[in-house]
Amino acid sequence: MQRTAIDERPNWKETVESQGFPFHTAGVRPDGDITSGTYWNERVYYELTSAQVDELEDATNELHARCLDAVGHMCANPDLLRKLAIPEAFHAYIIESWKRRDPSIYGRFDLAYDGKSPPKLLEYNGDTPTTLIETSVIQWHWLEDRFRGKPAADQFNSVHEKLIEAWKNLSTKMSKGTPLYFAAIKDNVEEYATVEYLRDTAHQAGLKTEFIYLQDLGWDSARKVFVGNDGQPINYCFKLYPWEWMFQEEFGQHLLTAACDTGFIEPPWKAVLSNKGILPILWELFPEHPNLLPAFWQEDPRLGDSYIVKPIMGREGANMRIVSPGADAATDGDYGDQPMIYQKLASLGIRDGNHISIGSWVVAGEAAGICVREDTSKIIVDKSPLVPHIFR
Repeated sequence: MQRTAIDERPNWKETVESQGFPFHTAGVRPDGDITSGTYWNERVYYELTSAQVDELEDATNELHARCLDAVGHMCANPDLLRKLAIPEAFHAYIIESWKRRDPSIYGRFDLAYDGKSPPKLLEYNGDTPTTLIETSVIQWHWLEDRFRGKPAADQFNSVHEKLIEAWKNLSTKMSKGTPLYFAAIKDNVEEYATVEYLRDTAHQAGLKTEFIYLQDLGWDSARKVFVGNDGQPINYCFKLYPWEWMFQEEFGQHLLTAACDTGFIEPPWKAVLSNKGILPILWELFPEHPNLLPAFWQEDPRLGDSYIVKPIMGREGANMRIVSPGADAATDGDYGDQPMIYQKLASLGIRDGNHISIGSWVVAGEAAGICVREDTSKIIVDKSPLVPHIFR
């Protein structure tokens, strides 16, 4: 993979803002705080070969299939759900969701890939992945502006089209005319923009949609249903809010009410895949898999002398710790009191002093495109810049 310098587009900030991307020059933390810095960086781009794109696509489809195997295995062995620190009261809720095969729209694998060795799974953002607008819309329009008319310049990116098709397929399972609610928390620019983009793709697919802040999600105790601001029942709801947080909320108890049949996207069974505890489970099920890294529930000699410690429900690179001779590193955050998993340290591709992570998207069960993030640190965090890519 080549990292190439290129001029920014004139008035690029105004351009991306008009495309629904207002947080282009700031890192947006999960708590909503914004710190200055470069996030969208179009002063460089990465160039891949078509063979590398094929390898990433195949690896993504393979990893998704193995992750589904792992969910099935864990739902057949509920004791494993305890290892993921999922409250026992919600085990049956998750298992029944899996048995029904409640539909999933999207997810994002984070992969280590240097363009030479097989892609390796770092983690799976299976429940509430962001960097979606940047991947689907912003880097695509950058490609159109910078490479229009130039031969053989393409991009691994069919996210937008696949999202619209996924919503169309979902609509066939919904009662005609029933709105699909889209929920985000208040005062978080990134999450609001992501939800509104997803809502727009659903609208393009012909669905009736409504927006609601998660804090305004109501519960009608008489009818035992979730309701919107107008008191109407919410039968289907996309929520950009992690299941592990949902389980802890006061309204979480209502999820278990027999009469409550709200269909959530992502579905409850995705609580398994969004948990980093899936990494040692995958390694137990598929040891030596070429796209997996050795991962364990505790320090293990098989990790060698270089490994990374991750909180099972951590987010955005928080509270991670690298153990490596002469190269220890760590990040802070709010997840340090969680159970940890231990994963062999991946060799991230390095270009011009930057470590690279590939975000590879799955939409409706199929690989749909990639984004590239880079950082001088070996731990990719929420403020790590995202850069566009092409392939030839």
